[in-house]
Amino acid sequence: MDLIRIILAIILPPLGVFLQEGLGKHFWINILLTILGYIPGIVHAVYIIARDEPVRV
Repeated sequence: MDLIRIILAIILPPLGVFLQEGLGKHFWINILLTILGYIPGIVHAVYIIARDEPVRV
């Protein structure tokens, strides 16, 4: 499932973060990074998806 999220994060970074974290602070940070530049949004999204921390809701 992480592979699908990473592919979605490359196409649309906030979507990948949303599927991983929901509408939390990381989603809004990613929206801001994607607006400022597409590449920072991708890097942040892949980092959020690839990290090993459990998801907190």
